[in-house]
Amino acid sequence: MFDRFGLKRFAADDRAIEGLPIRLVIALVVGVATMSVMLNMLSGVQGLAVSELDVKPDPDVVTPGEQELDLLVVDADGDPVEGATVVVKDGTADIDGVKTNKSGADGVATVNVSPDVRTNQGDGTLVVDVKPPAGSQFVDRRENTAVLVVRE
Repeated sequence: MFDRFGLKRFAADDRAIEGLPIRLVIALVVGVATMSVMLNMLSGVQGLAVSELDVKPDPDVVTPGEQELDLLVVDADGDPVEGATVVVKDGTADIDGVKTNKSGADGVATVNVSPDVRTNQGDGTLVVDVKPPAGSQFVDRRENTAVLVVRE
């Protein structure tokens, strides 16, 4: 039976991959390619120590006109984060340019804005983004709380 299926000849073959059946070679190539893709996906996770940042604006509802916004940057546990750059820009409400500031030791970044609601709108929003401190294990992938601008 050993000779009937050519196994003796296969066992004695020393040609390495040249002597393997084509299906086995294809399975080997597909397996290596799949493992490469899976390892690449895992390396993109950036470890388990990554923490999502969030911004809590105060106040989160404002009226048109010049005012100061305090933006508290917190990690997933609710602890303040120092050194994050907070960016406030137009959403469905308008401000002049883009306003930025870094959060202090208390996690608060203060920006002066003068929002305005567009014509024929009762309200609008300002978009708040946060850039994590350089060299930290923080990320900001989810949308942050927007500031609602309500016409008086």
